[in-house]
Amino acid sequence: MGVNIHPTAIVNPDAEIGDGVEIGPYSIIGENVKIGEGTKIGPCVSIEGWTKIGKRCQILQGTVIGTPAQDTHYKGGRSFVEIGDDNLIREYVTIHRGTGEDTTTHIGNKNFLMAYSHIAHNCWVGNGVVIANMGTLAGYVKIEDRVMIGGLTAIHQYVRVGAYAMIGGCAKVVKDIPPFTMADGHPASLWGLNTVGLRRANFSLKTRNYLLKAYKILFRSGLNTSQALEKIENELEEIPEVKYLCDFIRSSKRGICKERKRGDE
Repeated sequence: MGVNIHPTAIVNPDAEIGDGVEIGPYSIIGENVKIGEGTKIGPCVSIEGWTKIGKRCQILQGTVIGTPAQDTHYKGGRSFVEIGDDNLIREYVTIHRGTGEDTTTHIGNKNFLMAYSHIAHNCWVGNGVVIANMGTLAGYVKIEDRVMIGGLTAIHQYVRVGAYAMIGGCAKVVKDIPPFTMADGHPASLWGLNTVGLRRANFSLKTRNYLLKAYKILFRSGLNTSQALEKIENELEEIPEVKYLCDFIRSSKRGICKERKRGDE
């Protein structure tokens, strides 16, 4: 299919550029960059470091990918950014590579990163994630599949966000967000199960009902976490989604966001 590189773009001859790639005016592509076929890169984009980008991505103007970690522990050396297929990366997004030698910042497939969002060093982002304008991930954050993050939301380093969770705009997230839940606030707290998101994702009524029962036991029963997990295991039929929810909570290192108090704005 050939490659379409604007005359003003600077592309290192050692970069690996796939068939059908388009590179816009004044963009800069570094020596160790690999770009998969069909990816389109807009004007004034900078991609450097050891960065690998998959197929059919769209990367709009002003985006910066593969720059060194903003981390006092970063001492130079080789580290990576790996981006999968079919991602839409809007204007002025920044994605930094890992801190330690041979570590990686990972972004999966079919994600939508809106303007000015930031992915810091050593983050892991799954598939189908939406990060709205100016959403910010600090270092070592893990975002699992199909998460939605509102604009201007900041997520503290080492936080995990479980699959199908939804976080409101301007939230301050300092603890782990369980899968299938909604969170908002400053600091963030849970606002219930993400029932609309689960319906849109075609989870069965049975699964949604069991998740709701598990949520109520975990956050509204008055039991501590260990007691709630034991009650779920003893009283609810084991289905994969409930097991995943319980395993996520059991493995949390930062602690889990609590549900907001009733009557809170």
